[in-house]
Amino acid sequence: MSRSARSRRVAAGVAVLATAALALAACTPGSNSSSDSTSAATASEVQTDISKVADQTLTVWDQEVRGGQNEQMERLNAAFEKKYPNITIDRKTQSNDDLTTTLRLALTGNDAPDVTQANNARSQMGQFVAAKQLVSLDPYAEAYGWGDRYPESVLSYSSYSPDGKTFGGGSVYGLPQVGEVVGVFYSKSKLAELGLQVPATWGEFEDQLGTIKAAGQTPLLLGNIEQWPALHVFGPIQGALVPADEIHTLGFGNSGGSWTDDSNVQAATTIQQWAQQGYFNDGFNGTDYDAAWQSLTKGGGVYLIGGSWLAADLKAAMGDDVGFFAPPPAEAGKGPVTTGGTGIPFAITSKAENPDVAAAYINFITSKEAMGVLAETGNLPVVDTAAHTPGSGVMKDVFTAYADVTEKGQLLPYLDYATPTMNTTIGQALQSLMAGESTPKQFTETVEADYAAFVGSNK
Repeated sequence: MSRSARSRRVAAGVAVLATAALALAACTPGSNSSSDSTSAATASEVQTDISKVADQTLTVWDQEVRGGQNEQMERLNAAFEKKYPNITIDRKTQSNDDLTTTLRLALTGNDAPDVTQANNARSQMGQFVAAKQLVSLDPYAEAYGWGDRYPESVLSYSSYSPDGKTFGGGSVYGLPQVGEVVGVFYSKSKLAELGLQVPATWGEFEDQLGTIKAAGQTPLLLGNIEQWPALHVFGPIQGALVPADEIHTLGFGNSGGSWTDDSNVQAATTIQQWAQQGYFNDGFNGTDYDAAWQSLTKGGGVYLIGGSWLAADLKAAMGDDVGFFAPPPAEAGKGPVTTGGTGIPFAITSKAENPDVAAAYINFITSKEAMGVLAETGNLPVVDTAAHTPGSGVMKDVFTAYADVTEKGQLLPYLDYATPTMNTTIGQALQSLMAGESTPKQFTETVEADYAAFVGSNK
């Protein structure tokens, strides 16, 4: 799962937001480097054959904790160790929230992993790059041909200038495995019981929420105690009401946008009204994220707005009863617009014992063969997506929705990318807004203050 993750165009397509320049600037490959991660290096210095390196342990931290996510990591790690018996993987897996906390501490101490998933947001990857705690992957990108494997727009989502100020260009600092799209999971049996079909437009979807509520059922399930899940509900609402190019500007923390314009106030008003009208489950702000999606499997509600990473677990619990669709467009015939991107990318820390071994590992778990394993375990490959589309079931729905959004509509960045503090600011602000403790105007002003302060200082 990814709490914020990461939008880019894959073979199935991802919205083009920026071009990542594959400049050669990196920590010298093969060295134990706590030195300047932008020191010059060339692809010819990279050791891609690690079969003869000394026996060693590669420490990997990830947050691939759920069923299909964990399974793909276990399978790929086992295959890597089989190919390279001289390398032992010491994997530490933890929730996204725990990784966020422990990684920040580890990077400033002596217990940093060799490879880690690092959220691409300015609040994490951006700060780690600025502090020279991550290694530029540019020499490895050239040596392994990652520029051919990944579209530039995919690489842009984990690209920063060496000082961390520019997001979406500069050097590559991470590679993702999976694509992500936020959409609507639903119970097919409940929808049929209510005489409803998958809505074709955003207006029809909103009308259905009222119909479901009037029928005595819970229209939308949400667990927002961690605060970030509400961003995945607000994102599609904003996408239906605010121009996509403005959301791109705001989401990447670039100058020229405004959170306080009428369309953003309207989006804030909409999510607050949904809460006031009882469209969400009781106590949603105090409900755990996992408890909310698990409630869908037990008949606790009809719809769940969430990320594609939940599909494998929902399928395991609900079988053919679970479906998924992209948030419908504001106008019939238009492409869908929603939040999405890639999973949290894998990066090399500046304290890695052997960056060449770390890079070989990242190359292995993002290879064409790895994409097949990802698909087999119910994940959405970030590249070669179309080639792995299943023939039926919720995963077919997810793959189709991802293609529709990226090829016909717009995939929007996660909003907490924008500034180093935006994840906390907007998470708390949404929780307060949905609880009726602030007005839509106050919400937009709070978020604008964070955004404007960052843009003003990031020059």
